[in-house]
Amino acid sequence: MSYWALSLTLIFVLIPLLLSKILNLGLGRDMTVATIRSIIQLLAVGYVLKFVFDSESLVYIFLMVALMIVAATHNAQKKGAAIQGITWKIAVTLIFVEVLTQGILIGFNITPATAQYIIPISGMVIGNSMVLSILFLNRFTAEVEDHQDQTELILSLGGTPKQAIHRQLINSIKASMIPTIESQKTVGLVQLPGMMSGQIIAGADPIQAVQFQLLIMFLLLTTAAVTSVFLGYLSYPTLFNKRMQLLKG
Repeated sequence: MSYWALSLTLIFVLIPLLLSKILNLGLGRDMTVATIRSIIQLLAVGYVLKFVFDSESLVYIFLMVALMIVAATHNAQKKGAAIQGITWKIAVTLIFVEVLTQGILIGFNITPATAQYIIPISGMVIGNSMVLSILFLNRFTAEVEDHQDQTELILSLGGTPKQAIHRQLINSIKASMIPTIESQKTVGLVQLPGMMSGQIIAGADPIQAVQFQLLIMFLLLTTAAVTSVFLGYLSYPTLFNKRMQLLKG
């Protein structure tokens, strides 16, 4: 794509800007800032990735992945402020998911241990894990608040914190995984996923593109499950004090 063709795509920004102005939505400034930031950030990342791909240095690969984890942790931790130590819990969850998925991919020679594969796949894994963390924390904090009386009743009858919070925890894990599961049910029928579409546009064989897309889909399913379960079981103990009493938000 030429820079001229790229500049023409700004038409897709002008349309919502015009609608916002006509309908007095008040979103013009936000959309303008978002557009400018996306251009600057993506161009900067593009040049950084070109440098990293050309160097093939493990140090640069590690730094890129670490930067992704730090940014994702910072964004997700805002949703779990009521949970003690949520920042390190999210960071540990993201690291665990990244090590697990890349360990399987590289360990079984599914993908090469090169920057061209590690960084894009890590970006998808960490980004998806971040979104799942946010979904889980939103639902979990709401569940705990809504069922506070029930939790305290179970504790008063001699139940353990794990027993008292079990239903809320399971409901939150299930709710956070539903979007990933539902999107996989309709893939190929309602939409062509981004990675597959990108490879086809770049001229790759459609069957090869499908194979890579299936890899990513299965990878994201594991990401969804492990993120929700791991973060959930790291988070719930800190909702209780040493006397097994539910801490007030």
